[in-house]
Amino acid sequence: MSPTMTGILAAVGVLLLILFAAIRIVREYERGVIFRLGRVIGAKGPGLFFIIPIVDRMVKVSLRTITMDIPPQDVITKDNVTVRVNAVTYFNVVDPTRSIVAIEDHVAGTSQIAQTTLRSILGQVDLDELLVKREEINQRLQQIIDDVTNPWGVKVTLVEIKHVELPETMRRAMARQAEAERDRRAKVIHAHGEFEAAETLGRAGTVLEQHPAAMQLRVLSTMAEVSTERTSTLIFPLPIELFRLVDTLRQSAADGGDRNPPDDNRIQTASEPTGAPPSGRTAG
Repeated sequence: MSPTMTGILAAVGVLLLILFAAIRIVREYERGVIFRLGRVIGAKGPGLFFIIPIVDRMVKVSLRTITMDIPPQDVITKDNVTVRVNAVTYFNVVDPTRSIVAIEDHVAGTSQIAQTTLRSILGQVDLDELLVKREEINQRLQQIIDDVTNPWGVKVTLVEIKHVELPETMRRAMARQAEAERDRRAKVIHAHGEFEAAETLGRAGTVLEQHPAAMQLRVLSTMAEVSTERTSTLIFPLPIELFRLVDTLRQSAADGGDRNPPDDNRIQTASEPTGAPPSGRTAG
């Protein structure tokens, strides 16, 4: 082989190597940040594009949403209760250039800021707010973390508190509190029921007093209900008028005794001896 042919083949080989080094392909969910002689010139992609070999360097950045667990954090709430809380955060890169230039590792940075923000925010709320107003706390966490990561080109879309682990003593105290609250509600409901029943019975008594025949019908209905059961109960119906007559006679006897009280002044006592002469006479 002649030297000329060898040189041509070497040149073609070098051109092919340069061509292969210049071709870059990135996926749909990726972007390529291009550095030319150490200076960033922007992001390219997706698809096929070319760079200058040796002069340019490309760094791939994924734009997909990253799901990251926040490790369990020991937090002291505003009312001095120690709880253990873990959460999850969702974020993605919206500016590939800033995610490379502004921070060394945007995933690690977002993780650290999420942990510190979680401890800081939960330390400002009471335990009841942490258990009841969890949605509001999640929104506060998402807004604060997103404000911090925005200069990095990272968008935090969601932060959710997954689990709140309470001390055993606190769980027992909350169980006793819930039981006492249920007992209170049961007593209040029972008292309202007794009050309504007393009002209804009062109105029923007024109606029965105005209509004596209704009372007799009620007694007969009760007797019919009792007779259907297999019991050894004996029923002796007595008319209500009989009790009223007994009460009337008793009241009349009491009134008669009050009108004729015993007179102690009518009792005569002998103040003088029997053989004594009448007063005003002298013995002869």
